[in-house]
Amino acid sequence: MVKLRGGLAASAVLCLAAALPVQAQGSDPLAVGRKMLAEDNPGELWIERGKKLFHEKRGPKKASLEQCDFGLGPGKLESASVQLPRYFADTDKVQDLESRLLTCMVQLQGFKREDVIKRAISPGGSSGSDVEALALYITSRSNGMKMNVSLNHQKEYDMYKAGEYLFHRRAGQTDFSCVQCHGEANKRIRLQDLIHMTSKEGVQEVVSTWPAYRGAHYVVRTMQWRLYDCFWQMRLPELAYTSDASIALTTYLHYQGNGAVTRVPGFKR
Repeated sequence: MVKLRGGLAASAVLCLAAALPVQAQGSDPLAVGRKMLAEDNPGELWIERGKKLFHEKRGPKKASLEQCDFGLGPGKLESASVQLPRYFADTDKVQDLESRLLTCMVQLQGFKREDVIKRAISPGGSSGSDVEALALYITSRSNGMKMNVSLNHQKEYDMYKAGEYLFHRRAGQTDFSCVQCHGEANKRIRLQDLIHMTSKEGVQEVVSTWPAYRGAHYVVRTMQWRLYDCFWQMRLPELAYTSDASIALTTYLHYQGNGAVTRVPGFKR
């Protein structure tokens, strides 16, 4: 997978910020530039693409995804994403949006699981993947709705506790954990602000804005990618796409962010 660490969007933010009067910049000289870029978010284009893909008859079975059940019944998307991850009886698993989408693409449309996974995270600078577009479209149908993840099923609670453990656990060659970057306010690595995710406000900012357009990559990215990239930056073993570990972390974060109002696509550096 291609991983880009800089790009035109980041440079544009710096140029915009540098051109502003000091008094207009406030305490964060990059804030105005970020706001301007977010208001003209290229990720909006992925929503229309995802909508087309959702209704198009595709795959070996020539079927659409209109019969996919994201927890509220076949084809019902409004408020579905804000209740994910959740337990699904047909798979006997707790699934997040992308793992559920993968299940439907395999079972309803006949795609091979390994082929979908191979293409799910697109290279930077590409036109993006079908999964990225579909994930954004499905999530966008819950824009304006509050995150409302439940732990009523035992497996949902178990996933939450596993995610809590993983978020705080130090591991790998650098003895690093998620909370070391995201456990305090006002931290930054180079030009990247680190969100304080042990605060309610901070974790809500995260769960409400993914999938997001990543300016440095020129494509929409999903929560599965965000977690994969975090593991890579911590020099941990590669996080497998839709693995139990990834879903456990998502369950923990989404539950902690309950009450957050969905507003996608977000815009990230």
